[in-house]
Amino acid sequence: MLSVVMMAALAATTGVDSWSDQIVWGGEQARMTAAASGRYTLTGPFGKRDIDAQRMRVDTASTMFDGLFAMAQDDLAQDSVTAIRDAAFDHGQPIPCTCFETGAKWPYVWTRDLSYSIDLGLWKLDPLRARNGLQFKLSDVRDATAPQGLYVMQDTGSGGSWPISTDRVVWFLGAQHLLDDKTFADDTYRALGDTLAQDRQYAFDADFGLYRGETSFLDWREQTYPAWTADNVVFIAQSYALSTNVLHYQALQLAARLAGEHGDAAKAKGYAEQAATLKTAINARFWRADRGMYMSYIGGDGTPYDTYDLLGTALAVTSGVADGDRARQALTHYPTWPAGSPVIWPERADQPIYHNRAIWPFVSAYALRAARAINDPARIAHELRSIMRGAALSGSNMENYELMTQLTHVDDGKLSGPVVDSPRQLWSVAAYLDMVSEGVFGLTQDGRIEPKLPVSLVPMLFGDRDSIRLQMPDRSITLHRLRNLHGDLLVAAKVTQRGSDAEVTLKAIDAPAAVLRTDALLYAPAPPAAPTVTADDKGWRVQADGKVVLYADGQRIGDIDGSTYITQGGKPPCISVTRKGRDGIESLHSPVVCAGEPTEISDRWPRQWTAPNTGRYRVALRYENNHGPINTGVTAAVKMLVMSCNGSVPQRVPIVMPHSVGEQLSSYGIVTVKAGAQCSFDLQQGFNMSDLSHFAHYTGGKGGIDGPLNDARIGDLLIAPTARTP
Repeated sequence: MLSVVMMAALAATTGVDSWSDQIVWGGEQARMTAAASGRYTLTGPFGKRDIDAQRMRVDTASTMFDGLFAMAQDDLAQDSVTAIRDAAFDHGQPIPCTCFETGAKWPYVWTRDLSYSIDLGLWKLDPLRARNGLQFKLSDVRDATAPQGLYVMQDTGSGGSWPISTDRVVWFLGAQHLLDDKTFADDTYRALGDTLAQDRQYAFDADFGLYRGETSFLDWREQTYPAWTADNVVFIAQSYALSTNVLHYQALQLAARLAGEHGDAAKAKGYAEQAATLKTAINARFWRADRGMYMSYIGGDGTPYDTYDLLGTALAVTSGVADGDRARQALTHYPTWPAGSPVIWPERADQPIYHNRAIWPFVSAYALRAARAINDPARIAHELRSIMRGAALSGSNMENYELMTQLTHVDDGKLSGPVVDSPRQLWSVAAYLDMVSEGVFGLTQDGRIEPKLPVSLVPMLFGDRDSIRLQMPDRSITLHRLRNLHGDLLVAAKVTQRGSDAEVTLKAIDAPAAVLRTDALLYAPAPPAAPTVTADDKGWRVQADGKVVLYADGQRIGDIDGSTYITQGGKPPCISVTRKGRDGIESLHSPVVCAGEPTEISDRWPRQWTAPNTGRYRVALRYENNHGPINTGVTAAVKMLVMSCNGSVPQRVPIVMPHSVGEQLSSYGIVTVKAGAQCSFDLQQGFNMSDLSHFAHYTGGKGGIDGPLNDARIGDLLIAPTARTP
């Protein structure tokens, strides 16, 4: 038995009681009681919930822990449906699908929600529903004139969906666990090749070696991107996100493995090389040595943004993109609060609670996995308790919680929220189940048993017991602890397998916990107004409002007070400014301002141009795309701009024209020319999500039931010299 002194020390370390049958937080209390029949009753601020006996169970010293595991299974049963529906598809009529719905308020199947949920372990619990749901998110092409293939769908979203958002490759994160079914495996391999090839063509930037597109899951633009993207998401289409690039890295690794298994050594080598190069690029572009963290996203010219997100950080660690000391730094430098870890940091003082100022249990589960990867017992315990506490006090595995209170609603005027908060949210349900099976009992995704249990959790889980047990349909795992514990982390000393039953003897090792970062300021400073830039005989004069940090063409120039001059090698710069807070953290950037006047060409296609100087040029289009609102739809206009000069090999750059508010500039591409070159530009049709057969069922906007739509009103072609270098 643990000594009274050690018990007290462990309780002091956690700062809470042992949570045997109750959790008290913020003046509220949740209590769990158990019946001999295996049923549980949870009471709390939400009222009362009776929970039936479930097919899986845990037997620990904590009735609360055991009962919440049963509640997560009950939530999953309610999410297990035979039909789904969404107001934007088939006019809201039920669509047959023996699959998982996303939550009480989201009775549909969404690519990212489902894929993360499956990766968090649902593939083991109901492989049929997991496969069916993933299959529902695959589609062939309905337009015979478009390139044919089998593609993962990017759901309706920012500016008309893909390629503003490009995290659809998360589908493969879930699918990789279900390849024992040959038909599904064949579809996965085909979709993997077609989807990666399409992203390589339209979303990959060879200069930076990164994929463009929005942060994964953080898809409410104003919450995480600069406020000026609310009405113009071209910046997002041009930018690069950590999480989305890590997902592409993992998809490329899977492609290399599957190509090898299919006997295609050349393809396997190619995918492996792409993955390795991408990993190098992610570490070169996103890592901030001064912060010891990976940035959440960077601008299209490489401009660093002093903003971070927990999912991207956790995925970088668990995928192996962050290795060695960087993995530990990235997670330990990410701030947290007593209730849990925010999904973004710093927060936005002008935005309501949703992704902003919020804890999302599924992200906490990935943070827990990352903490296991670096053997950080304090972070493991912190994320585990956050997942438990939220479920207990709300009576369900909710979509999200307010950061400070862990409440499902906080009244804060126009900033009140969470704005939406669904019970039994699928990835939150998966998070709880994964926290138990992997986070406590150590059952990894590949079937190994590798517990990494913080000693600080022994009072809650073991109490006076010598062992705790997880009973699953196909196996059981029993953890045995020693009486004398000298260390910080319990790991397996010995694993004995008796048929489907595993007996694990634990030992304590020294894995000194990094101190949780709890001293960070909550909010970033408000961003400054856009600067002005003019030319005079001294160079390019920049004028800003007060003390700011100046950036030009992706490079940090430094602090200025009011005005300064920059040269940028004689090329007209594109500049933005940030404002520093008292802790040194910078605001999001002001709008970007580009100096000089571009050449404007408005002839019919093909359009002709003579290069005035040797060098690199930015090419873009004026356009208007009024086919849908800024925040949703599938009709982002995607074209391929082809430049041919003096018979040389044509240069091809994708041009993205998201839904717009009036006329604006498209995404840009970079071309290289020699002085005097006679160049011809042509515009070829590209591909968007409306080309997929699946979206024939889309009734919530254009490009759906009435047929594919990939078009915009196109104006001038704009050409300007750039100082950007590869």
